[in-house]
Amino acid sequence: MTILPTLFAPVALLMPGWLVAPVPADAGLVPGADRAPVAASSAGAARTDLSDDPVAAQVRIQQRVIVRIAPPGPATRQSIAPDMMPRLAQPDLEERKMGNCVAVSRIAAVQPDAKGRLLLFMRDRRLVAASLEKSCSARDFYSGFYLERTNDGMLCVDRDRLHSRSGSKCEISRMRQLVADRD
Repeated sequence: MTILPTLFAPVALLMPGWLVAPVPADAGLVPGADRAPVAASSAGAARTDLSDDPVAAQVRIQQRVIVRIAPPGPATRQSIAPDMMPRLAQPDLEERKMGNCVAVSRIAAVQPDAKGRLLLFMRDRRLVAASLEKSCSARDFYSGFYLERTNDGMLCVDRDRLHSRSGSKCEISRMRQLVADRD
């Protein structure tokens, strides 16, 4: 006799609707109704008062914003930096020190260069060279990168991780502004 409950216990767990008595449509589910819904307890006896049951609920609200910075398309090249594109092929660009952070909203496009850096085209027509950590290759970011938006909205050196579409995850080790060399 004890083997039958053992065999049917998994089936009873898969069908939790069998343990609850059906509730009529007018059984107090409408606000202001004077009757409480009928529920079955584990022993099978019907109860009409559900206020004695402790209710524990947890709600977790998460917001996650992922920003994608894409390589410059033809329209972006013409509108953001038409005068910079010919200069990229010439070696007369000089690096200048700048802060350790740039605003993510100010980045218009990204492109890897031959020196293993990422070139960030800014909306204010500046060009920023971002060097990656030693174990990363800038070629992995040929189709742009993703990053999680921070509270301050900045992309900073040694803090934020860039994610490529190929799966690489890298931090920026140094940022320099590229300007035309005035010899």
